[in-house]
Amino acid sequence: MQKVVVFLGLLALTACAGSQKAAHLDLIYEKSAKTDRPDRNPVIVIPGILGSRLKDQETETLVWGAFTRGAADPQDPAGARLISLPVEGDKDLSELRDDVQPDGVLETIQIDILGIPIELQAYAGIMSTLGAGGYRDESLGLAGAVDYGEDHYTCFQYAFDWRRSNAENAAVLFNFIKQRRIEVQAAYKNYFEIDDADVNFDIVAHSMGGLVTRYMLRYGDQKLPSDGSLPALTWAGAQYVNKVILVGTPNGGSADALLDLVNGRDIGRPFLPYYQPALMGTFVSVYELLPRARHGYVFFDGDKSKPVEDLFDPALWRRMKWGLVDPRQDEVLKNLMPLVTDPKERKERAGALLTRILHEAKSFARALDVPAKAPEGLEIILVAGDATPTSKDISIDSSTGKLSVVGLGDGDGTVLRTSVLMDEREGGEWQPYVQSPIDYQSVMFLPDDHLGLTKSIVFQDNVLYWLLEAPLKD
Repeated sequence: MQKVVVFLGLLALTACAGSQKAAHLDLIYEKSAKTDRPDRNPVIVIPGILGSRLKDQETETLVWGAFTRGAADPQDPAGARLISLPVEGDKDLSELRDDVQPDGVLETIQIDILGIPIELQAYAGIMSTLGAGGYRDESLGLAGAVDYGEDHYTCFQYAFDWRRSNAENAAVLFNFIKQRRIEVQAAYKNYFEIDDADVNFDIVAHSMGGLVTRYMLRYGDQKLPSDGSLPALTWAGAQYVNKVILVGTPNGGSADALLDLVNGRDIGRPFLPYYQPALMGTFVSVYELLPRARHGYVFFDGDKSKPVEDLFDPALWRRMKWGLVDPRQDEVLKNLMPLVTDPKERKERAGALLTRILHEAKSFARALDVPAKAPEGLEIILVAGDATPTSKDISIDSSTGKLSVVGLGDGDGTVLRTSVLMDEREGGEWQPYVQSPIDYQSVMFLPDDHLGLTKSIVFQDNVLYWLLEAPLKD
């Protein structure tokens, strides 16, 4: 969206290949970029997990998006409560609300190290690429950062609360698209004198943002049924979408999600905070990034003949004492639930929340794993890294619950190549051709890390071609 799927990927600085040749994108796409026409779809950019700034609306505290003075600190009790979702095991996950709201796509991350402010690029690369293609970003224009004159906007950023369920954020995206469609129709009426224009969108989604997108396309704004059944596969969200570019999306999950939920996450740079397992355990979306047990990547005691049957089984988490039910996390739970003074009650609340999250995460995975042919007019393109060693095989010590990475695979350092493809040959009988529930039309492989995929000059060239010049399909 990042190693939470994701933490290192989001913060890593991509190395520059000094001798690599780069196309003159401004010249190649100059005419296309300047051609403002109603058959050119507006673009929606969707970041991955951690890719949206979060701000507490009551206190104006930046909850995620900076590690500077005044921002929420996960190692401080008050900061931890701001960052976590409420720990209330007796409520539906959609009812776990606080005052934290998304505050735009994270184009850079601000870090204050020993009083020296530093900015690390996050999604600035992809936005500048779209800018080279003539796409005018709505949020930049409204903020006054760029003067677009009287022209209508052609690019929108979908920022979302990445702590929450991807299905919930997909429903918000569905309504976001409908609202943006009304706005673009009004612009086409104003500039081109077209009434009720048939406006469609293209989507560029990174990491977990691709999962939000895929659920939205398949199910629109449907909730996950509480009884564990699947929502109706209507493709309601595809009615206003033509082209979808999924970049580094963990369609088959990521080992890093399991590691982070069990071990917590040290972002990996000096002076930056550590996110405790119980804190991360409140993030519903991270459980929805767990690898599929059927692919055989997670097993007991180093023995692949002893695979985990169901990573979403609450009994497994209790037996292994992971995350929210780790007794060593009581001090964290005390910070998250300051009004609950009884350790037993804290444990019960945390366990009930864990059960609810695991059940919903399992339903989400099942909903995305249903094989389905894309409706006519929808084109899905995958972009995957395949040159960086990536965590693949995870061994569980059955006596202690300790996790160990015992095998690496080809990927982008966070997401395996096979996960992006959702290659169902993994864990089963090998066949000559990829078997996937995703009806994608093409794939691009790049030798870049997770966030570096969006900065690759090869990606930049091709994404502009796909959006601006690829022949339109009937």
